[in-house]
Amino acid sequence: MDADAPADADDRMDADAPADAAGRMGVDAPADAAGRMDADAPADTDGRMDANAPADANARTDAAVPRRAAGFFRRRRPLPDLLARCLAEMLGTWLLTFAATGVGAGAVMAGAHAGIWQVAMGSAVAVALAIYLTAAISGAHLNPAVSLAFALFRPAEFPWRRLLPYWVSQLAGGVLAGLTTLLLFGSFIRRFEAQQGLERGEPGSQLSAMVFGEYFPNPAMLGTDAAAAALVSPGAAAAVEGVGAGILVLVIFSLTGRPNAGWPAKYLAPILIGLTVGLLINTLAPLTQGGFNPARDFGPRLVALAAGWGSIAIPGPSGGFWAYIAGPLLGGAAGAAIYQFLLRPAHPPDGGAADGGAAAADDGAADDDGATE
Repeated sequence: MDADAPADADDRMDADAPADAAGRMGVDAPADAAGRMDADAPADTDGRMDANAPADANARTDAAVPRRAAGFFRRRRPLPDLLARCLAEMLGTWLLTFAATGVGAGAVMAGAHAGIWQVAMGSAVAVALAIYLTAAISGAHLNPAVSLAFALFRPAEFPWRRLLPYWVSQLAGGVLAGLTTLLLFGSFIRRFEAQQGLERGEPGSQLSAMVFGEYFPNPAMLGTDAAAAALVSPGAAAAVEGVGAGILVLVIFSLTGRPNAGWPAKYLAPILIGLTVGLLINTLAPLTQGGFNPARDFGPRLVALAAGWGSIAIPGPSGGFWAYIAGPLLGGAAGAAIYQFLLRPAHPPDGGAADGGAAAADDGAADDDGATE
């Protein structure tokens, strides 16, 4: 056959001609059922697939086609909204509480820190990191006092139906943090008790229990005798905790509310909130150890109760464990009220700076979904 003639049934096929049922296939021709496939042709049922052709049911997939991950790493559906929020609150509260109790354990049991400022800065960094970690998911309350304040004064952002789930999640994070501290520092605590002649659960053992819950006045600074106990009553401790939580919530509302010409850039709010916690601890810790967060105190205190400290943990030497719950809840609400009714109405309506003020409107200010919800 010449180059341009069609092939008969027994003849060979030219390079551009289609193959018959028994013939061989040209380079560019599609393959028949039994033939081989050219470089650009799609594969038949039994044929091999070229690099660019779509694969059939039995063929191998192209390298560019994403493969479905197998087993645990398979892409999963998103968690329900409330569950995701609660898990974030639990994790964030665990982080800041573990840092607080761990730094305290290092300071008391091993002399790892010189002065209260180092302890305060440990908590400050932990609070900032916990907010960065969880703010986009749950609003990063991480504190029952903060959640109550938002439910009371910003219910459009934080409806009341979320309050109890948030509280439970925050308390769970506190308990897990206490368990983590007990597991990691348990041998150090036992060694400290032996060196100091302390009997766990007996008067004076708040010197070791203070790693978990908090006591007034600060046992490591002022001791545990009757003279020290007379310095701060349960009511006074509740007031101190309320003042601290009130200042904290006031700062949070100021950094996350509208309008406020003094806003920092949105990404700085967690750092400023953390520094506020550090400042408050540095100022008030000699009086009450500086909790300002019911979950941070009560969660680890429950662990201490179960681990043998008994009545030293709850109700405490002066029966005043409630001061670390009631004080922050009431004080936080008061701080939020100060902002909502005194400061917020005084802001210029357009969010700009007052006449003659140094602040100007900040295009990068935090919105209502900023560092805390």
